[in-house]
Amino acid sequence: MIRSLAAGQKAALVINECQLGIIDPVYAQFPALAEQCRARGIVDNIAALIAAFRRAGLPVVYTPAALRPDMADKLANSLISSVSIKAKIMVAGAKAVEHPPQIAPQADDYIIQRGSGLIAFLGTTLDATLRRLKVETVVLTGMSTNVGIPGNAMAAVEFGYHVVIPEDCIAAGDAEGHRVIVEQQLKMISTVTSSGEVMAALQGRATGCNRP
Repeated sequence: MIRSLAAGQKAALVINECQLGIIDPVYAQFPALAEQCRARGIVDNIAALIAAFRRAGLPVVYTPAALRPDMADKLANSLISSVSIKAKIMVAGAKAVEHPPQIAPQADDYIIQRGSGLIAFLGTTLDATLRRLKVETVVLTGMSTNVGIPGNAMAAVEFGYHVVIPEDCIAAGDAEGHRVIVEQQLKMISTVTSSGEVMAALQGRATGCNRP
């Protein structure tokens, strides 16, 4: 059971870094991650959740990365940051920072762009925006199981949110790494479920039933 949703808490869907430069093999700086996104059907699963949240009148929040062309505010203090600086793919205004058409933002959605760092909750207005919207539960999707999802899940928990992670809406650079992180880390700090279960919970709320 997704207890926070069944209890009627206001939820927001957060879509982290589902951008062409990360999930599309044509642009991706990490090809293995892009291949896992394709194999797991991440875009289609997230698209279904987006439609469900919009139907329910609940916030859909995008947290893309878009770096300065000169990389002046990006520190090479981690391997992933060093790769990003060298590749210069995820630059503001470039094709690589766009979302696939199936999950592109609409006018009523929220876009919290990040220029540096590794997670969306730090150094941005994400937390303040969610609080102003009276959000209590964050449904976290996107990239990646290796870095962005656990980082954002931990931050969200620390900020006082309930975190729900549809496991079929996230991906890692390899299937085994994904499994280990989900089983050994994400299940300790969040409710790990599926996109279908989240949609069923939203439908249950709409019809007045406490379904899981």
